[in-house]
Amino acid sequence: MAGLAVPQAAQAAPTATVEELRLDKTVPQEILRRSGFDSVAPEFARELDSARTYAQARRIVVREGSALWKRAVDRAQGRGPAGGDLSRDDDRPLYWARLGMTREVRTWEPGFGLGDEQRAALLDELERTSRGQSAIRYPSGKGIKRVLVTGFDPFTLDRDIRISNPSGATALALDGTVIETAQGPARVETAVFPVRWQDFAEGTVERTLRPYLKKVDLFTTVSQGRVGRFDIERTNGAWRGGFPDNENISRTETVPVTDPASQPQWTTTTLPYTEIVAASTGRFPVYDNTSVTEIPAGGTEPVVRPDGPTEGSTARAGGGGNYLSNEIAYRATLLRDRLGLHDELPGGHVHTPVLQFATGNTTEVTDPEFVKNRLDIIAQVRAIVTVAVSETGRTRG
Repeated sequence: MAGLAVPQAAQAAPTATVEELRLDKTVPQEILRRSGFDSVAPEFARELDSARTYAQARRIVVREGSALWKRAVDRAQGRGPAGGDLSRDDDRPLYWARLGMTREVRTWEPGFGLGDEQRAALLDELERTSRGQSAIRYPSGKGIKRVLVTGFDPFTLDRDIRISNPSGATALALDGTVIETAQGPARVETAVFPVRWQDFAEGTVERTLRPYLKKVDLFTTVSQGRVGRFDIERTNGAWRGGFPDNENISRTETVPVTDPASQPQWTTTTLPYTEIVAASTGRFPVYDNTSVTEIPAGGTEPVVRPDGPTEGSTARAGGGGNYLSNEIAYRATLLRDRLGLHDELPGGHVHTPVLQFATGNTTEVTDPEFVKNRLDIIAQVRAIVTVAVSETGRTRG
């Protein structure tokens, strides 16, 4: 019977994902070329092909994934060559280069044979390292505050493949930077998350944030929200509304978490929203958004509540909607609460304005107004974080 088993190396080669298949389109290739990131995937493929064992392959993946994150952060913060004429604040080279790397791992067929679990583990390492999730480092000692900020990949790429996500650009711009406040310096560390329902169901948010929430003085998840405005989302809901993710997969269900028996329908921000809204942080207005959509206790139909949820209601949308921006806010604040930090750790979600191209630009991958809008959004997130961390109490030693 053993002789009938199919050898591992003879298994059919895996295929690229929906996200990875977009790589071959003209726009992603232009973005990679104009940033110098077009060499990332080919060089990675050559390194991968040099591996003679799984252990070697894993070391290569960790090293190259970490190098991609560092390269993207350095480019965004003005270190090293720009690599092309695409503005340094652009988050898209990181996104498309990462997909080139994941496609190489997904379709790689080494001579030593690679099992499904091993391939999945390599992909997991690549995702974590190239997103900054494994590079969060704070200085030891007292006298400096610690801030954690997260962003997202571009999304809705089938609608417009040119899209950039200002929250991802903000993460690159702020990673490892120091904000000066009246109470002293604050060190910011960042990470970026995928726009994929399955990754969230598998606990990527909790795995990344859990080691740090007891150490930081403030956290905020950030995503792109509405046109022309920032929102500090007051309430987050335990509901997935089904909008397709970057793999064109829909999920309409209660947000899946561990210990669902104790899962609340709602979580709330502990960011100092009153002070943030009152401050002058930039050209876009900033709102304390209290609206939610709920099914009232005893009811069957969704109702919009401008002033937040009512007692015993079932969530259908938080202030930030029912997509992955709401879900990361829900997961992060639920984790805060489950760690017993609700009353001492400021944390919540900031929605940025939609990043828009200049009027009439329907084909070019960038333009001066697009760049200005992104830079203004990044600067205003920094200002919002500065206000928020300035309102926090003592630093954690």
